[in-house]
Amino acid sequence: MLDMDGNRRHSNSQKERAHGRLGATRPEVFSTLEELGYRGCTVSIRHLSDLRERLEESYRLALFDEEFYQERLTGFVFSPPDHLREAQSIMIVAYPHPQTCVTFTWNGKPVHLIIPPTYLYDTEGDRRIQELLATTLEPMGYYVTEASLPKKLLAVCSVLGSYGKNNICYVDGMGSFVRLAAFYSDFPCEEDNWRELQMMDDCQMCSACVNKCPTGAIPKNHFLLRAERCITYHNEKPGHIPFPSWLDPSWHNCLVGCMTCQRICPKNKDFLHKVENGATFSQEETTMLLKGVIFNQLPDAMVEKLVQFDLVDFLDIFPRNLRVLFEKVET
Repeated sequence: MLDMDGNRRHSNSQKERAHGRLGATRPEVFSTLEELGYRGCTVSIRHLSDLRERLEESYRLALFDEEFYQERLTGFVFSPPDHLREAQSIMIVAYPHPQTCVTFTWNGKPVHLIIPPTYLYDTEGDRRIQELLATTLEPMGYYVTEASLPKKLLAVCSVLGSYGKNNICYVDGMGSFVRLAAFYSDFPCEEDNWRELQMMDDCQMCSACVNKCPTGAIPKNHFLLRAERCITYHNEKPGHIPFPSWLDPSWHNCLVGCMTCQRICPKNKDFLHKVENGATFSQEETTMLLKGVIFNQLPDAMVEKLVQFDLVDFLDIFPRNLRVLFEKVET
């Protein structure tokens, strides 16, 4: 049913019928996801202001580098969309996300490069989660829509996950090899999971990531990551931006992002072997990527490969990142 503004609304009787069918609430909503090995949690819509305040407070305390804050932390929307103004809950879902190995041919030899978890198939994966939630909720008269929120912060505050010292979110049974998806719903939030920020207990006496990080991005004396020192932050930038002079080329270890702190983390030891095979590029194709040939000038077969393996968005950074990684292989 639509109101005069074209927004969905539900009669009290419809809501009551749906609520009566719901029973245990959360177990029913997330049961299908959990059967697939995913995990979900709900928090009340009232915590939107808490999320915003935590980001703004960190900014006021100058805990973020200004450039990093402006680039990465100003695009969130802390309000439900107009078509779901009656949202009562925020749902945060974690699902396993492995590394992906992409193979390039350079000087006649294969070069295997890793893309860390979370980079690929994000739209496809999040859409599947939304469809699964909708399959459960819509027959009961409730709706779900995507939310643009700080997902790591939301996951940790909602008890779904915990921060590691590296500021990456860890979820039981998945380690840090996990992708997070967030949604608004008008489903009543009867189980409001919320807590203060929490670091994993295992991190208290462990400094493996602190000692291994080559850039010093993980501080010893305070919790928040020095994001402006993180390799990931620099090799995700547009390809025309050079690496800072202090970043030693030998520190690069992935096609994009960095796996140094995740590989050394004891909490990930059971997940390191989970690597999916991605695209394989011939010598000719690799050369085109290095030269930065634009998308619409690439051969059709190569375009299909880039689309199939969700690599189109990396075309801009391929030349710079591949160049430094190939130089590392050759030395």
